[in-house]
Amino acid sequence: MESRKHYTGLTDKQVEESREKHGSNVLTPPKRDSLWQVFIGNFEDPVIRILMVAVFLSGGIAIAMYFSEGIIEIAETIGIAVAILLATGVATWFVWDANKKFDVLNQVNDDTLVKVIRNGNVHEVAKKDIVVDDIVILEQGEEIPADGVLLEALSLQVNESSLTGEPVANKTTIESEFNMEATYPSNHVMRGTTVVDGHGVMQVLAVGDSTEFGRVAEKSSEKSEEPTPLDTQLESLAKFIGVIGFCGAAVMFTILFIKGLFFNPTYPTPELGQLGLIGAVIIAAVIMLAKVWVPVVYDVYSLQGKDKPLPKSIAAGGWGRWILYGLGALVVMLAIGLAFGVKPWDPHAWIPLGLGKKILSAFMASVTLIVVTVPEGLPMSVTLSLALSMRKMLKSHNLVRKMHACETMGATTVICTDKTGTLTQNQMTVYKTNFYGLDGERLSDNEYSKLLAEGIAMNTTAFLDFSDPEKVKTLGNPTEAALLLWLNDQGINYAESRESVTVIEQLTFSTERKYMATLVQSPTFGKKILYVKGASEILFGYCKNAIVGDKTVPIAEQQPTIEEQLLEYQNQAMRTLGFAYQIIEDDEPHFKDGRLYNTELTFLGIVAISDPIRPDVPDAVQRCFDAGIQVKMVTGDTPGTAKEIGRQIGLWTGKDTDQNLITGVEFAKLTDEEALDRVLDMKIMSRARPLDKQRLVQLLQQKKQVVAVTGDGTNDAPALNHAHVGLSMGSGTSVAKEASDITLLDDSFSSITSAVMWGRSVYQNIQRFVLFQLTINVAALIIVLLGSLFGSELPITVTQMLWVNLIMDTFAAGALASLPPSPDVMKRKPRDSNAFIIVPRMRTLILTTGIAFVVILMSLLYILSHYAGGIDAATPQGLDNLTIFFTVFVMLQFWNMFNAKTFGTNESAFKNLSKSEGFLTVGLAIVVGQILVVNFGGSVFRTVPLSWTEWIWITAATSLVLWVGEIFRAIKRRKEK
Repeated sequence: MESRKHYTGLTDKQVEESREKHGSNVLTPPKRDSLWQVFIGNFEDPVIRILMVAVFLSGGIAIAMYFSEGIIEIAETIGIAVAILLATGVATWFVWDANKKFDVLNQVNDDTLVKVIRNGNVHEVAKKDIVVDDIVILEQGEEIPADGVLLEALSLQVNESSLTGEPVANKTTIESEFNMEATYPSNHVMRGTTVVDGHGVMQVLAVGDSTEFGRVAEKSSEKSEEPTPLDTQLESLAKFIGVIGFCGAAVMFTILFIKGLFFNPTYPTPELGQLGLIGAVIIAAVIMLAKVWVPVVYDVYSLQGKDKPLPKSIAAGGWGRWILYGLGALVVMLAIGLAFGVKPWDPHAWIPLGLGKKILSAFMASVTLIVVTVPEGLPMSVTLSLALSMRKMLKSHNLVRKMHACETMGATTVICTDKTGTLTQNQMTVYKTNFYGLDGERLSDNEYSKLLAEGIAMNTTAFLDFSDPEKVKTLGNPTEAALLLWLNDQGINYAESRESVTVIEQLTFSTERKYMATLVQSPTFGKKILYVKGASEILFGYCKNAIVGDKTVPIAEQQPTIEEQLLEYQNQAMRTLGFAYQIIEDDEPHFKDGRLYNTELTFLGIVAISDPIRPDVPDAVQRCFDAGIQVKMVTGDTPGTAKEIGRQIGLWTGKDTDQNLITGVEFAKLTDEEALDRVLDMKIMSRARPLDKQRLVQLLQQKKQVVAVTGDGTNDAPALNHAHVGLSMGSGTSVAKEASDITLLDDSFSSITSAVMWGRSVYQNIQRFVLFQLTINVAALIIVLLGSLFGSELPITVTQMLWVNLIMDTFAAGALASLPPSPDVMKRKPRDSNAFIIVPRMRTLILTTGIAFVVILMSLLYILSHYAGGIDAATPQGLDNLTIFFTVFVMLQFWNMFNAKTFGTNESAFKNLSKSEGFLTVGLAIVVGQILVVNFGGSVFRTVPLSWTEWIWITAATSLVLWVGEIFRAIKRRKEK
């Protein structure tokens, strides 16, 4: 027998002293790389390493030319070095900033509210504020916040699988019932474990890192991040573009190499020995760079569906090994050359330094073409888009715990929602009581009233918090708390009853039992009394009599009246509870296998409890319908209650039939084939049990639906786990939150529609960036290839291409990722989650716009070459013309960014532009950056300052890209009308 004692808990002063002595209840976060380590880590990128090699080679040649010819040419070396630092610096900033945001989000768990007793009253405090010696109240479904010893334990079972692998461990304060073989003592509970049944009171012994969970936190918090469908799509896209980029680079290097050696009027054609030495160097370089080009070859196999694992020497081998291999091959080839009379130590045996610089420039240009063509920033851009969305979704009450859920919500086709707290306000109040022995439904000093008051006070797990004298706060189950509020309104102090009454045994409420029972030793009556409350139709089976007025009648006599009242309340979408009791005269057990046993209860009456729907729900449900998303309500309430709520929110209409409604029992009886035929028509499932909800989710997934599920209880965890996206309630249990991907902080269904809108907008923003980036890639690839084939030198230099890559990859990613969500996405049907990210319209725009830019730029290049003074960088006019060409190229992409902003709509690019602060900021940064590069880039960027007249002409002429797009969109809008 366990008695419920009165606890005063710690005082505010004792709390501070305990925190000072034992620390706070926060786990030390895992060590993150410092800003410097993140920065250095970016140099692991193979492309960056190639550029580093190019910098050292370029610098070496510049030094050699200075000592041999007295010429200083280090501008390009400095330019590439600066571009590398900019690229790695920006990447470092984004990673560091994202880590900070994720750390903030991960700290939300420390803010979970926990019920404690302090200063003699029940309070809710943040989990992180728990201290040693705190008295904590534990309830079913809640995560235990710290290590502690139990002071009370009523039917308490704890899931210790996070620490021991044991899903259910019985806990008790009765020493004779201790399990001596248990990993942890039977009267101890540990942080991170979960109450699966019953409830109790614990005194905290250890907090934070001192807890058992804190000691193993590093291993227990390990997660394996599986790639999402979006990640897989983008990886395939990156591989495809990478193969194209490397092929283009190889072609360009070959062209420039042949032109430089054999069609160079400045230098004579190299001799055979010179060709042999340069060939040896190139072969050695190819071997040294095997870790770069071999994976590209394997990407070709992957794109053909022939996945082959990379050789271990490439996948796991370090760069040093391949550099040694390359140097070894070079030594061998030099030795062979020596045997044929080639003397590598003789400077004349090598090609002239100037010609070597040309070949090195060709190599650097080829590498830079890869940098520009391959969207190495694409994964970062997607992560940035999702991270920004996570942060902004938090403002609309969506706490995203798993990043992929942002985008997956946009593909949702079915939402399975619970009722209480999501569709309704979860503000339970007693609407009406029907206690058949109570005069005027007011408690008095008679025996019947004392039975009711004691039964309601003891047969519950709820509490009232009187900290705020102006408003009593309810803690625990809302329905049970409503009964305590009713007692309080009747002038009864429930806490006094609890302190004086001894609880002998208890069955907490569960969806399987549908009732709660508590056996107490009552000081009021001097006897043992069994109090039961729950679904009336269940209690009828355990009842023999009913109290009506001042007499006791057989239950069958009163049952028709009770059932008529129940139906009336249920038709008004109210929750009803029946109440019964039994005076226990014997010592026989009355609980068996988690059920009532050997009872003859007396029915006391029923209570109707109302929970009105949220005002915003009907509109939110209609938005889901407009977006092509089905809504299915899954609730434990009766069919009548469920249908009434469905009618109020617009889910249940006059056209619906029994085909659209089912109970959990009926659903369980259906075979999988029968259920699959009916599952899409089903709108409401009433009297649902946990496994019914999980089965519904799995059947919908078999029908190729993308399913989102809401839930707030431990019993919802299976369905939340199996759904594509699980949405827990902010007021729900820790188990439900842990199983979910998104937590709705305001418990509102309208927040779900906001999540759908964000998900669709995120995916659309990703498509916009891909469209914008690939348009640049197509234009840059063709221009550089044509320029290398027909021109004497590249129209765009290495440093210029790196600058374009920086602003058009990294900066534009931020601009397009930061676009606000558009409500218009909710007027479309859900996208096909298996479709390729580049839809036909995107492919058309990429090719037509990219080729159009090539035509414009090549025409401009022809005009500048033949009619405007040429493009020889050695002359002032030629340098001015090359600067104009470079600026036109950048400004064309700048204006096209506005066109990309409108992809997925036919709206004007200027619509809601004032609300797109991030887009405008980045756009301004691109223009200002280009002005600075042109005016101060000098020999590093091969630019000279342009006049204001030239800037105006360039800006006006290139803006035609935007105006042409605006005209096309206006025409389409007119056709739609």
